[in-house]
Amino acid sequence: MYFLSGWPKRLLCPLESLEQPLHIQTDPQRTFFAVLSPSQLSIWYCRPSVLIVSYKELPKAASQFGPYKQAEWRPDSTMIAVSTANGYILFFEIPSPRDKYLYEPMYPKGSPHLKGTPHYKEEQCAPSLNLEMKKVLDLQASITSLQSMLEDLLVATADGFLHLVHWDGMTNGRKAINLCTVPFSVDLQSSRAGSFLGFEDVYIRDMEYCATLDGFAVVFNDGRVGFITPMSSRFTAEQLHGVWAQDVIDGTCVAVNNKYRLMAFGCANGSVQVYTIDTTTGAMQFSHKLELTPKQYPDIWNKTGPVKLIRWSPDSCVVMVTWECGGLSLWSVFGAQLICTLGGDFAYQSDGAKKDPLKISSMTWGSEGYHLWVIDGNSSSNMKPERDANNEAHQFGILQFHFIKSALTVNPCMSNQEQVLLQGEDRLYLNCGDATQAQSPRNTSVHSEHKPTRERGPFSDGSLDSQGLSTLLGHRHWHVVQIHSTYLESNWPIRFSAIDKLGQNVAVVGKFGFAHYSLLTKKWKLFGNITQEQNMMVTGGLAWWNDFIVLACYNLNDHQEELRIYLRTSNLDNAFAHITKVQADTLLLSVFRDIVILFRADCSICLYSIERRPEGINPTASIQVLQEVSMSRYIPHPFLVVSVTLTSVRTETGITLKMPQQACEAESIMLNLAGQLIMLQRDRSGPQIRDKDNNPNQRKHLPFCAPVVLAQSVENVWTTCRINKQKRHLLEALWLSCGGAGMKVWLPLFPRDHRKPHSFLSRRIMLPFHINIYPLAVLFEDALVLGAVNDTVLYDCLYTQTSAREHLEVLFPFSIVERTSQIYLHHILRQLLVRNLGEQALLLAHSCATLPYFPHVLELMLHEVLEEEATSREPIPDPLLPTVAKFITEFPLFLQTVVHCARKTEYALWNYLFAAVGNPKDLFEECLMAQDLDTAASYLIILQNMEVPAVSRQHATLLFNTALEQGKWDLCRHMIRFLKAIGSGETETPPATPTTQEPSSSSGFEFFRHRSISLSQSAENLHSKFNLTKTLSMPSGPSGKRWSKDSDCAENMYIDMMLWRHARRLLEEIKLKDLGCFAAQLGFELIGWLCKERTRAARVEDFVFALKKLHKDFLWPFPVIPASSINSPFKNGKRNFISLLTALSFTAACYYHCLNKHLNFFLSRLKIFEFNGLQYTF
Repeated sequence: MYFLSGWPKRLLCPLESLEQPLHIQTDPQRTFFAVLSPSQLSIWYCRPSVLIVSYKELPKAASQFGPYKQAEWRPDSTMIAVSTANGYILFFEIPSPRDKYLYEPMYPKGSPHLKGTPHYKEEQCAPSLNLEMKKVLDLQASITSLQSMLEDLLVATADGFLHLVHWDGMTNGRKAINLCTVPFSVDLQSSRAGSFLGFEDVYIRDMEYCATLDGFAVVFNDGRVGFITPMSSRFTAEQLHGVWAQDVIDGTCVAVNNKYRLMAFGCANGSVQVYTIDTTTGAMQFSHKLELTPKQYPDIWNKTGPVKLIRWSPDSCVVMVTWECGGLSLWSVFGAQLICTLGGDFAYQSDGAKKDPLKISSMTWGSEGYHLWVIDGNSSSNMKPERDANNEAHQFGILQFHFIKSALTVNPCMSNQEQVLLQGEDRLYLNCGDATQAQSPRNTSVHSEHKPTRERGPFSDGSLDSQGLSTLLGHRHWHVVQIHSTYLESNWPIRFSAIDKLGQNVAVVGKFGFAHYSLLTKKWKLFGNITQEQNMMVTGGLAWWNDFIVLACYNLNDHQEELRIYLRTSNLDNAFAHITKVQADTLLLSVFRDIVILFRADCSICLYSIERRPEGINPTASIQVLQEVSMSRYIPHPFLVVSVTLTSVRTETGITLKMPQQACEAESIMLNLAGQLIMLQRDRSGPQIRDKDNNPNQRKHLPFCAPVVLAQSVENVWTTCRINKQKRHLLEALWLSCGGAGMKVWLPLFPRDHRKPHSFLSRRIMLPFHINIYPLAVLFEDALVLGAVNDTVLYDCLYTQTSAREHLEVLFPFSIVERTSQIYLHHILRQLLVRNLGEQALLLAHSCATLPYFPHVLELMLHEVLEEEATSREPIPDPLLPTVAKFITEFPLFLQTVVHCARKTEYALWNYLFAAVGNPKDLFEECLMAQDLDTAASYLIILQNMEVPAVSRQHATLLFNTALEQGKWDLCRHMIRFLKAIGSGETETPPATPTTQEPSSSSGFEFFRHRSISLSQSAENLHSKFNLTKTLSMPSGPSGKRWSKDSDCAENMYIDMMLWRHARRLLEEIKLKDLGCFAAQLGFELIGWLCKERTRAARVEDFVFALKKLHKDFLWPFPVIPASSINSPFKNGKRNFISLLTALSFTAACYYHCLNKHLNFFLSRLKIFEFNGLQYTF
């Protein structure tokens, strides 16, 4: 969602002052920010961050007013109010002289740079401002909070009063409300029967106005929190009513989110309680909690101190929290933690020393959330006066953090939701690879992210990650696109961005106009006529439709809302655009197939059909209105709508397996209303309209049913309009991101084998599941979630200890953003099994069985269930492990899945596992029957730990003989060492292997996240990593080195007997080549053994068969008799017959000589035998 980038910057102040800043506040337009010190007010420009004007209080007035405390801007940024410690409010007017600027960009001579751009100075030059004190208001009580609301300023004082002061305070005066006269209750249904505060010393410590709730969230000095709302338009004590949050008694601060109608209350225990207002009763309803967990931060989670500050981002998607003891943490709107500076490289230096956490006294967000300005409390308290002796600019105690964010935060359109697109203030980050290789949406969708090294996921360790997933997910680097400087200079900041489905083109929207970039040509395309660019302001976002860019904008010349379509390949000019006038302001835009959906400021939804028309060289697109839907009855405020999408998702009506073609139709509208997902489905209860009777653009469209709430706390929504009959479960599902609650999927349920579904079975089911990353995109067919994660790099070792104190590179690590991904399929399968929907789980699993990481999906599901149930301290009445084990047996990878899971868990859990999946001895025998020797070797390690040595030796002998027969020489070498390890003297008797029975819970388990090494790996790797519990006496020499045959070790004799038996069988079957390979690979002393066997197994009974077998094994050619020597014996009588006998005798002699030569060569090369390009010396 939001991610830190690079190092923070420290602002330079050109003024000489010993006073350090204590408060910072941006204006409503986030163009300027005000900085307060005890007796000084400064106004800074945001981009670049430079000082414009400063007001220094005279010593006499400073002693009268007291130190400055807080500042609040007027909504139009023309005035600023400053509160002081002695109860004064100082009103400053900020006049701006016309055509006077302090900072102007300098261009080289002859540069055509933007001198002709309309209003270029207003966009690129820092204006000259003045600060004039216009009014001083004495409230005769200490001021605790300031809050601006339209033309009024609400002030809370320590004497328990609320003062409503007009910005034009000199003429309109003020109103005071005693808080003791405001009734409070648990909800608004209690009317005026609520209780009063009842204490004379109760006052408001902090407050903030929420426009969408029409009231104030307040924190009292005694820790209680509440919400005060006027019962009518009059703001008087008789018209105010308050509601309590009953569970909060230690509140410290508050911040409100207008877009989601949330109130975040900081508490003294370090947590943040987030509340909303129940629209039915008016009560404060708990939403979620933001708190650090001991699992993530074991050293600091309960030592943060009270929450000091809470600030929501400008787009209301994330919230920044800081504590009294220091530290920053960033959370999504519904509680997913994104960043925390209390752990990792933020908290520790490269040598392991602990850093002092960053203590923040004030902070504020910049434009579009790209910057966060904070006042460093550490530098303010430790600043030395000597630093001001020089006349040069000194480092101010203000830090500027830089962020990049997901494009979905401001432009949640449907066209870019299979790509991860991040936008910064001057660049874009794309997850797609080489655009020249992307020929279809599926080509780019499968190139997802690799896990970062510090955030390894469940599938990050082992061969699957290095072989299957690495080729599927590609590299971990971003494709960074620098936004064109010409466009950025006059249109900063970037407000919207979008990428097409192929990942080949991106478009960005700044303050005015837009620009687009091709990853194929590496070129930007800007407006040729700069006036056209400056006369267009995009308001509702933009989206790609094939080669066209669709956007909703406001025409500044005609004062008209418009819907425009531009062709990517043509010049960027209004002459090549299709323009349609829109009646109301457009807030959101989305594209579904050939339909454009707009959400407008009058709370209405308008559907347009878009059609491509090939006219001349440059084709055009036409737009026609299809349908308008009024939502004013259901939406209290248009600003509350987060996203609107048109989907093919349907509920009970018509979900069948026989008509997948209907999945492409626009069936419902998904509306995210302040985190509440609402679905409007087409009403098919009446007469249906057949497609063949009417033109699709001319027929009357079906109306929509009443809205239905699908889910709460929704941040993002993903669907797709593609069709895949093999993966209908995944493509026709609705995917939701719910913040701290994880993800949810609204999954369709289909009858199996075209059977009629049960009447009691729902057609869809909502399944929740948790993932370890923040989702930014969903790859539907690949069963992957794509995201990004912050990683850090330390550079403090580059600086000496004497100079390290002043370098930000030492105080903070360098922040980078890395691509990441995670599998979600095992979560869905498990949720289906929990709900006794095993048939649906089988359908879904079989449709994904071709995925390269599907075996790991089964392993993950088995492992997670085993970990939870086996470590549970409470008895489990209905364990899921037997069901999961039975489910896995439906797949041919059942044996591998079980043994891989067992080898990654502790020995203490094996009894529980094999009680559910079956006896490991039986599973071992199944592996032998299936000729899966590598898996059988893994089960042998299980048996070694669970059975007595005699049982292990018996099964190892079976596996050893089978490996010898199949020529698995690597496995044979490991089995030789294994058999020697069994007989090395251990007398311990492991517990008996459990039989299949009802599992019982156990505890004391710690999850091993590192894969064990499989026996199927190479001998070199396995020799150093082979994990056995009884291998202390294993030989450490090379695999070809044999021990002496006259050893008195019984185990050596036992192994030699098996080797002799196998060699004797090969010799009896005249498999000399196999015998040579056997001797070379296992170090068998063939010469001496052949001498012993010359009168037994080496005796040849059938020479003809033996010779033929030798020719076949070694691919020797048979001797050929010259054609001239062979004639028919009956043609010339006795002479020809004698010639034939002579030729045969000659041939036999040649044959004997050839055979003798090859045999002698074979015997002479036994000591240096070459097999498969390798030489083995004995």
